[in-house]
Amino acid sequence: MLSVAIRIVAFLAVVGLFGVVALGPGIVEKAENPVTAHAPWPISPEAAALHKRLVIGDLHADSLLWDRDLTQRSDRGQVDLPRLIDGNVALQVFTTVTKSPSGLNYDRNAAGARDDITLLYLAQLRPLRSWLNLTERALEQARQLAIAEAKAPGMLKIVRSRADLGAVLARRAKGETVVGGILGIEGGHALSGDLANLDRLYDAGFRLIGLTHFFDNELGASLHGEAGGNAGLTDFGRLAVTEIEKRQIIIDLAHASPQMAREVLAMTTAPLVVSHTGIWSQCQTVRNFPDDLMRAIAERGGLIGIGFWKEVTCDDTPAGVAASIAAAVALLGEDRVALGSDFDGAVRTSFDASELAALTQALMDRGLSEAVIAKVMGGNMVRFLETALPEG
Repeated sequence: MLSVAIRIVAFLAVVGLFGVVALGPGIVEKAENPVTAHAPWPISPEAAALHKRLVIGDLHADSLLWDRDLTQRSDRGQVDLPRLIDGNVALQVFTTVTKSPSGLNYDRNAAGARDDITLLYLAQLRPLRSWLNLTERALEQARQLAIAEAKAPGMLKIVRSRADLGAVLARRAKGETVVGGILGIEGGHALSGDLANLDRLYDAGFRLIGLTHFFDNELGASLHGEAGGNAGLTDFGRLAVTEIEKRQIIIDLAHASPQMAREVLAMTTAPLVVSHTGIWSQCQTVRNFPDDLMRAIAERGGLIGIGFWKEVTCDDTPAGVAASIAAAVALLGEDRVALGSDFDGAVRTSFDASELAALTQALMDRGLSEAVIAKVMGGNMVRFLETALPEG
């Protein structure tokens, strides 16, 4: 009887493990990245025609975290290549998340809190080397994007240089619907405290790095960490910023403490980005930098990506996102504003990548000119990358 009981327990354990592996990550993603149910957003013939003419780019999506085949249309999340193509997206930054503290919030997170990404990686059966090593987690997500490129080269080309960028734009000018994918890092903890890993990440194709995410790390203080907004870069962080700029990797100040952002501004010469954010004077939440800091970043040639979720826009409908973009244009100028959706970044949105024409319509409804719409929807991002990327 005991052996039978053991077999039953073992069988139930295997079934339970299979359920966690086969179903768990998908259930989690559906809960973390929902699109609010809605009737089709109304798109006028004029907006549809304009949208088709645009070169569209987005500075931030966390899709690689979820271990989906991006070449296939999914009913999970907000981004995959078919939906990007439906939305006429030419350029997409795919950012790699490597650590996320349990109990995540915008106010205060402990670096030593339980890491939810470890649990997600275990459930996804990612390679063993990436279970406890943050650098390997970033490299594994980069490998998944390379697999998607190899599987569907007509849909995706990874952009590592200005030459690659030019190739994507030339192909699209000929009528191809290829998406240029740019690899980014969400938080310098992916260096694992070792600057030698910067070369490994660069060689894997990473061309953008956010210095912090939701907690303080070896580089310095997060907007949401325990050190507070008056804390900035560490000594290691200063060394890292110097080496990052030397390699012509774009520095992203999203999630940095205001003091860290000011210190990075003071010690660098290359333009910086805030990849996914909102405008404080338009939506006064802790997630958004003060207006004067945003102006300082923009005046240095920086680029500000406006997010698509309520915590940065105060209204996640197309009209609400358009209002945030209009506020950014008024504050920073029409050449300094871009899209920074944060799709698949554990946020709720009211449209996914396939529905971006609704945003074009909303910008038209606000009275923005076609020229300004073309800039914020992707033109500014293209011009920024044409000088920020290595020549190749």
